[in-house]
Amino acid sequence: MPLFNSQIHWQGMGNTVAVGLLTLFAVVSYVEWSSNAAVTEFISATEASASDPNQSNESPASIQSSRAERGCPQGKRPLPTELMPLP
Repeated sequence: MPLFNSQIHWQGMGNTVAVGLLTLFAVVSYVEWSSNAAVTEFISATEASASDPNQSNESPASIQSSRAERGCPQGKRPLPTELMPLP
């Protein structure tokens, strides 16, 4: 039995390449579509929050204190109350 078969199955190779290219095209199309959908959703959410007349007028301190009451979800540590400058 020879190590390599001298007959090449061109039709099988062609089918394999075609299926691979179609799969690649489908994956790239899905990623592009989902990225466009995410960008559209982000832009609409940003525009809606910027134009919302019922937007909360709470001060940053009260927002920060309400966040601190919830605490950190990991380890149940409190959130930091002030930012420290970088060295």
